[in-house]
Amino acid sequence: MLHMIVGHLTEWYLTQESMWFFDIYRGIADPLGSGAFLFISGASAILSYRGRTKKAEISKSYSRKTLRNEYFLRAFFILMISLLYNTFVAIMFNDLSLIWNWTILLTISFSLIMIWPLFKTSKLFRICFGMSLLFLNQLLLSFLLGYVGQNNLFGVMYYALYNNLELDPILSFFTFFVIGTVIGDVLYELYKDDNKMVDREVFKRNFLIPSLILGVILIVFGVIFQFPNFLHHRTFSWFFYSLGLELIIFAFILGIEEIGMLNTQKSYRFLYYFSYYSFTVYLLHNLLYFLFLDSLYSFNIWIYISTIILLMGFALRCIYNKWGSNFSIKAQISRLSHLIATIQCSEATSIEIKPKDSY
Repeated sequence: MLHMIVGHLTEWYLTQESMWFFDIYRGIADPLGSGAFLFISGASAILSYRGRTKKAEISKSYSRKTLRNEYFLRAFFILMISLLYNTFVAIMFNDLSLIWNWTILLTISFSLIMIWPLFKTSKLFRICFGMSLLFLNQLLLSFLLGYVGQNNLFGVMYYALYNNLELDPILSFFTFFVIGTVIGDVLYELYKDDNKMVDREVFKRNFLIPSLILGVILIVFGVIFQFPNFLHHRTFSWFFYSLGLELIIFAFILGIEEIGMLNTQKSYRFLYYFSYYSFTVYLLHNLLYFLFLDSLYSFNIWIYISTIILLMGFALRCIYNKWGSNFSIKAQISRLSHLIATIQCSEATSIEIKPKDSY
């Protein structure tokens, strides 16, 4: 979330003469952006699914049908918000084609829908599927690029699947989400017993070493395949390089935490608020667009951005202390989805029972 804020503010606030600084920043830090967000979202989605599935097995009031309905309602609400957001942007820039624009919200909503049938597949299948999708996506994109802007079937397919390539088209970024579910599954198996300490050797063997090895392989492939394009935004090599780097960083940080070098409950509380209100922050940070638009330089922009982030963190902390989850769009979507899904399943159950009672 911090990278998203820094990246957007840097792009918005720099003068045209200083945009070289943004290009350097994006080349270095871009793997920590949309791909990493989808990677973490995939891990979160599978952890939530496994936990709720376990709840459905032992609870009389929460069924698998409720779980399914709740899950798809959440994806539907995110989809609706993403389309409303895109519509606002389209109106502001007077370009109705932007209504269907692969912003991160649209990509996440479709990722949630598309991953559902894969939840019951093995981790190995998902790894193979995710990697294969990158190759298939590259072949399809290379073909459809010849039909950009044309009023035919292939032109419509390009618009539906790839508008805008500078953002997060579903077929290329879905791989991050899929691999994230694999990592989430491994973590669920390691930590599902809350009352038992994770054996460090098991942690290393089942998570740390495989993640580091796979990450190195992906980075090497990305660097070698189209050198030096692995640092160029959204190239084929960039996807492999970024995914490998995210695996290594995630494994490294979790490894440090596991051996007790980080106290995430105290030392990093400031970052917690950006995570807790991630959906809200994503939508509201756009209000900062016009604040210093095209007016800052590479030598002073960090002063302004650092000040904005500190003020945002302080504001989020105050909001958290006063309103808690009531200010979280993510929490409200979850509550609304759960409420509707519960009512739907209750009504369906009562309809099924009435004929039997009458009989």
